[in-house]
Amino acid sequence: MPAIPLRGKLTLVLLLFSAALPAAQNAFNPEISLILSGQYAHYRQDPDRYRIAGLPLADEAGLLPAGLSLAESELVISANADDRFYGRFTGAIAPEGGLAVEEAFVQTLDLPAGLTLQAGRFYSELGYQNSRHAHQWDFVDQPLAYRAFLGNQYGDDGLQLRWLAPTETFLELGAEVFRGAAYPSAGASRGGAGTRVLFVTGGGDIDVSQSWKAGLSLFDSRAEQRLSDGGNLRFSGDVRQWTLYGVWKWAPRGNPYERNLIVQGAFMQNRERGSYGGSATGPIDARRQGAYLQAVYQFRHGWRTGLRLDALRVPDPGSALRGSPLDPAGHTPRRVSLMVDYAHSEFSRIRLQYNRDESGPRPDDQWTVQYTMSLGAHGAHRF
Repeated sequence: MPAIPLRGKLTLVLLLFSAALPAAQNAFNPEISLILSGQYAHYRQDPDRYRIAGLPLADEAGLLPAGLSLAESELVISANADDRFYGRFTGAIAPEGGLAVEEAFVQTLDLPAGLTLQAGRFYSELGYQNSRHAHQWDFVDQPLAYRAFLGNQYGDDGLQLRWLAPTETFLELGAEVFRGAAYPSAGASRGGAGTRVLFVTGGGDIDVSQSWKAGLSLFDSRAEQRLSDGGNLRFSGDVRQWTLYGVWKWAPRGNPYERNLIVQGAFMQNRERGSYGGSATGPIDARRQGAYLQAVYQFRHGWRTGLRLDALRVPDPGSALRGSPLDPAGHTPRRVSLMVDYAHSEFSRIRLQYNRDESGPRPDDQWTVQYTMSLGAHGAHRF
């Protein structure tokens, strides 16, 4: 995401507030929240040398710093502009300073025929996890497939059109067009509309205690001189991906207060066809697969525990790239994660997580203690 200096950021926010102060009977009354997060991380291997065997690594997809560190703070401002438009701004304040715009979009409220149009910068509907912010994750980090194929999350400047079908069972279809400047895209090709996404989502109740949601998304993009691995790899070519996911939720009599169980999983297939330059040079046409399955169980009010399994399949890249960082050398990246967390309320959470990470040939034992606190008004999370 493009970052701008912290100087002037608070001034900008204050100007926005002052510009929106009541004039006559026009009042600006937004929801404002600030998410604070930090962690302590311990690794057996050097986190600066972290790699996923046979795959390029986006700059934002590495491991958390070892030891004590502050995570990005998230500022969220949202409100209805009027009876026809809603707007939301999400800014990530980096620990070292500077504000990156994660989201800044407007959304229609009254289009006919079940249609909703959204414009600006936002996270794509690529599977269940992509559009969820970090403080909503059930684990400290994203599944390996999201880290490997999407650089953790794909968000960009674009347009989204949704259609909610007039059916008893929830059914929604959507299409997105993005600039194509964010990983795994690059270069804003195709005249600044370099990425296209189609998605369909369905869901409903099984009975009073169970509900489900499932979806399929298709991603098509063109990358021009996309950088990864700290700028050592350059890729130009086509990137295509499809993602199939499912979520099942259980709570006794529909009341999740004391006990509930959430199971989710996804399968992704990613294809890159083009050529690499830099530390690995040559043509590539690779189909890679990734999957994860996780279960999170709340066994008493405030206390949860979770298990997540990750795996990737990375094929031989061909003779031109054999022996390069894009060669998995027969290794299958995989990971097992265990976590337990405690939430005193919906605004605070403390989490302990252990990963047995075999993303590369040398296994790593990873421990993280994380806190996440939400200050101010915050809208309800999606299913």
